[in-house]
Amino acid sequence: MVNGVRSRPNLALRLAHRRPARPRPQPRRRTPGVVPGLLVVAASTGVAFAVSCLLPAVPTSTVAVALGLLVVNLGLHRPVLHAGTRVASRHLLQFAVVLLGLQLSLRHLAQIGVPGLAVVVGTVAVTFTGTRLLGRMLKVPRARSLLVATGFSICGASAIAAMEKVTDRHDDDVPAAVALVTLYGSLGIALLPLLRGPLGLDPFAFAEWVGASVSDIGQTVATAGHAPGTLQTAVTVKLARVALLAPLVAAVAVAARRTAAQPETAARRPPGVPLFLVGFLVAVVLASTDLIPERPALALRHVQDVLLVAALFGLGTGIHLPTLWRTGGRTLALGLASWLLVTSTAYAGVRLLGH
Repeated sequence: MVNGVRSRPNLALRLAHRRPARPRPQPRRRTPGVVPGLLVVAASTGVAFAVSCLLPAVPTSTVAVALGLLVVNLGLHRPVLHAGTRVASRHLLQFAVVLLGLQLSLRHLAQIGVPGLAVVVGTVAVTFTGTRLLGRMLKVPRARSLLVATGFSICGASAIAAMEKVTDRHDDDVPAAVALVTLYGSLGIALLPLLRGPLGLDPFAFAEWVGASVSDIGQTVATAGHAPGTLQTAVTVKLARVALLAPLVAAVAVAARRTAAQPETAARRPPGVPLFLVGFLVAVVLASTDLIPERPALALRHVQDVLLVAALFGLGTGIHLPTLWRTGGRTLALGLASWLLVTSTAYAGVRLLGH
């Protein structure tokens, strides 16, 4: 107090004692869930089946990949859809691989006999090894050539999904490999039936050739459908190739882990055999023991078809053409070489060892 007058506190002193204002909480941004993308996947799956019904010569798998490719390259694959399409291309594809095992039983291996098994094993071995060597010659990345070799030698996208779990690959390697087996498999649907006459193949030999050389089961059905009486044999031989999926992936996983055990690569030790591949083997055992009644087994087969088509659409959204063209020359050449290798090896095997 000065001269009887109460002095006001200094403004700076008052500000110094004032509590700092709490920052206002910022509204949390919600990360887009999987629902928008899965809705687009479901709608596109329905479109793929509808197109295949209208055009029976075009496999549903081919339509699904083409739709996904169109969506991403037309700029329609918005970020809000990415989570859902990623779930489709990974998890739905893994479920489809597990359910694929229900279509395979030990009876299928017995039906084609020792000569048919020799054709299948020889074709897979030559195609897988030859494609990897060709990939090295063409300077295609090791992981990509491994996936291409697996897809062409075994069963297309399902085999690629199993193999990609045991290799250190880039994000665009899986869609590129799937695009190749879809492209050249669709080419085979048109060309192989035309070559049946000039190559002198009777219906049974043609069925063996188709089953031993065409990558995807849907493409096998479409190709064999051009020749009456060949469908059952072609699918049986194809399923025998599918039986080699688990041992092939397991062998690659073991070899990769042995290499990674060395001191210079120990920090990058790859995973072992993926769990869903174990589920595939369990499904094969169930199919071989007839524990699943016929109607549920048929329903699960339809579920597998739907899941695979949905997954292929998701994989199609990963095929960005500018990125593919960047290394596309070598990759496309590897796919063509692998397709020619599997078809010619299977034909030679059918001629030498077939019934």
